[in-house]
Amino acid sequence: MLKVGISACFFHEDPQRAIFKGMTLQYIEQNVAHWLMQRDVLALMVPSPEGRTKRRGSKATVEAYAQELDALVLMGGSDVCPETYGEKALKPEWNGDRVRDDYEIALLRAFVSAGKPVLGLCRGAQVINVALGGTLYQDIATQVPRALNHRNWAIYEKNCHATSFAPGIEVTKTNSIHHQAVKDLGRDLTVEAWSEPDRIVEAIRYKGSGYLFAVQWHPEFHAPDDASFVDDTPILDEFLAAAAQHKADAYAI
Repeated sequence: MLKVGISACFFHEDPQRAIFKGMTLQYIEQNVAHWLMQRDVLALMVPSPEGRTKRRGSKATVEAYAQELDALVLMGGSDVCPETYGEKALKPEWNGDRVRDDYEIALLRAFVSAGKPVLGLCRGAQVINVALGGTLYQDIATQVPRALNHRNWAIYEKNCHATSFAPGIEVTKTNSIHHQAVKDLGRDLTVEAWSEPDRIVEAIRYKGSGYLFAVQWHPEFHAPDDASFVDDTPILDEFLAAAAQHKADAYAI
């Protein structure tokens, strides 16, 4: 079975929180794990090694996880900190999570260096773009004239829009749960999908060697029996096929 790592989300220390008071929590959203597990994949969260583990010189590094696992999913969550791509937050609430940025970019680079496939979902797409030197719109609504509403807290994953793909592929529908998005494209990335009609970037792919692909929507939230949404099956299958091929090639050496 393939072993696929999932990057962790963070709840940082908060003395006012009712549970795990003052503790840092790392977690994944179960739909991401189940989306992978439907293909008989072992889904494993990759905890950040920063803190006590790193201070004690542990060998449980992101590089070690990249060697042990077959592929990586960078999942959604908090905003990317503008300082990560050389800007200052235009509003305090858009300051994002710099700690998670550093952890996920290090994780991404470890898997890419090991030749292992990486798939980004929502925030994951933004992290990949920033890691390759790109920038983001800190807030689509205030920085993109006549933009669609890409995030509606009241209906959350039910918020959606039309999405167009590369020439020859018809317009379809995806969910939309983000207020930040790719602005300047990172090095060696190409755009494969856009929201319509405002043309916000919805999918990016690395043009170099290895598998590195990302979508701005959440395929794990799409109901598989709802034909009105894009069929996300090819995304999952392509990603896992790349992981299986890399694993087979490694054993053949």
